[in-house]
Amino acid sequence: MILDNFVKMAVTAAADKNAEEIVILDVREVCSFTSTLVICQGRSGRQVQTITTAIRDTLRENGCRPHHVEGERRGEWVLMDYLDFVIHIFMEDRRKFYALEHLWGDAPRLAWTPPRPKARDGSGIAGAGTGS
Repeated sequence: MILDNFVKMAVTAAADKNAEEIVILDVREVCSFTSTLVICQGRSGRQVQTITTAIRDTLRENGCRPHHVEGERRGEWVLMDYLDFVIHIFMEDRRKFYALEHLWGDAPRLAWTPPRPKARDGSGIAGAGTGS
């Protein structure tokens, strides 16, 4: 399965806000309500909310709005339903408790490589400073 552009945008937005343990599952063969699950976590409720906002804003700017969002106020487990894909953003303890990766264990994991960090010196290459 080739990753949907909206899924790539969502995962990149999450990574930009330091989401941890990002997993993408192709659930087409084992699930009737969506094609792709994205699961990630934040270290605090505030970070979970920040990741949620970044994903929502990025996708909205590109014409994609969620069908439904749950749990944003508490920030322990946010579910963002975009119909073709569903995003779960957890606090670490909630993620371990619900263990969605194990629940959907038969689903293949999709490869995703985070973008390289942007250079701080404007060169386009991370760590390519002048050294002086």
